[in-house]
Amino acid sequence: MTPTLPRRAALGLIGGTAALPFLPVGEAESDTPARVDLRVQPARYRIVDRETTGLVSTRPAGPPPVLRLRRGKRFHARVVNRLDEYTTMHWHGLRIPNAMDGVPYLTQFPIAPGEAFDYRFAPPDAGTYWYHPHCMTMDQMALGLTGVMIVEEADDPGFDAEIVLNLRDFRLREDGGWLKLWTARNAARTGTPGTAMTANWRRDPVYDAPAGGLVRLRLAATDTTRIYRIFVPGMEGRIIACDGHPLRVPVADPTGAAPHVLAPGQRVDLALRMPAGEGRELAVMTATAGGPRRLAKIRARGADRGRDLRELAPLPANPVPEPDLASARRGEFVFGWSPEGGKPDNGFCGSLGLTFWSINRKPWPGDAVRGTGPLATLRVGESAVLRLRNESPNLHPIHLHGLVFRPIASNKRKIASNWTDTAILQRDETLDIALVADNPGDWAFHCHVIEHQKTGLAGFLRVVEA
Repeated sequence: MTPTLPRRAALGLIGGTAALPFLPVGEAESDTPARVDLRVQPARYRIVDRETTGLVSTRPAGPPPVLRLRRGKRFHARVVNRLDEYTTMHWHGLRIPNAMDGVPYLTQFPIAPGEAFDYRFAPPDAGTYWYHPHCMTMDQMALGLTGVMIVEEADDPGFDAEIVLNLRDFRLREDGGWLKLWTARNAARTGTPGTAMTANWRRDPVYDAPAGGLVRLRLAATDTTRIYRIFVPGMEGRIIACDGHPLRVPVADPTGAAPHVLAPGQRVDLALRMPAGEGRELAVMTATAGGPRRLAKIRARGADRGRDLRELAPLPANPVPEPDLASARRGEFVFGWSPEGGKPDNGFCGSLGLTFWSINRKPWPGDAVRGTGPLATLRVGESAVLRLRNESPNLHPIHLHGLVFRPIASNKRKIASNWTDTAILQRDETLDIALVADNPGDWAFHCHVIEHQKTGLAGFLRVVEA
């Protein structure tokens, strides 16, 4: 089955048990909460050629399903834990109630083996998001427990088809066995790269789309470490959304000369016009130190539809409040190596046993440690400008739960000030971000290179009622 589907057939909600990825479903007409059962359990799937590889997934054979929701419509996910260890589920990028955010000890007790947890929320924002555990995070994510979540716009923008690519880099031997998922040396630097770069758990897959048609290509970097530099040679198209939100400010088209950078946790939506000729292809590429690598191909099929990109309706802006920069509260956070060693005590939710990183020169002591306070406290409705300063020579994708923000200034580069939940902090960069604290609760704030997060580069912001 291909992840290309007719646009109008994709506007519903996945109901019942976990569904196959990319399966067209019927349009939901009522406000009754949809229900999807996500069974977290061992799985097996052929990634490399020689042997099926054991993974963690929501299905016994294959990657976690693509979940489809509607903006403002209620959603119900029951996460059933069939592992022999604890887990939770975080809905990355969604501005949902704090109790549904899936962070152990901060928003919920972790889900024990044999137990289940019901997540219920109505996503306020359309766009491309994803889900992953926030307990035993390093192992469970590295073994495959990362899935894409799509929140549909109320109105159809006019695409002929849609392709979703979940980008993962697995650490596998050629015989299909696992390499060590991380090393201390790499955790203290850029993170531990994988050996099998995949799209939807496949190496260099081919997907079909209508010749001369308009395709929405959604890419999500759900890896623990890998930074993708995306480009599509000969592309006729443009970027229409980043990290779930339609662009406020245009960004450069992802060509070979100027690839679009996707760090762990980030997403990008492209509007593409397919070539008119039967069998012609577009290649989705990433630039690497060893040269360009193809992630997937999109092949034109059928008669030329003769579509034009100008026929697409603009994506409607999500209802994100605009910060008042003149009256905003100011704060600063320093990201860098830890000035102290030690072993974090993460309770039931996993520890790498080492401390390398810190925020404000204090490493996160662990998810279950008592008496750990917020990095900052904001009032509901308050505007804030936060200065993120990187003291290290390594890149950090900084992710904030429950809120979205706009980068507004950098000491190193020109910034496209678009809404996001995950911003890349470059080497020695100082990045100012602006937000409105519109969602009460304790919100995790951390690097999305998981080895950095689990060795100290984590904390939380508190948003309280005025």
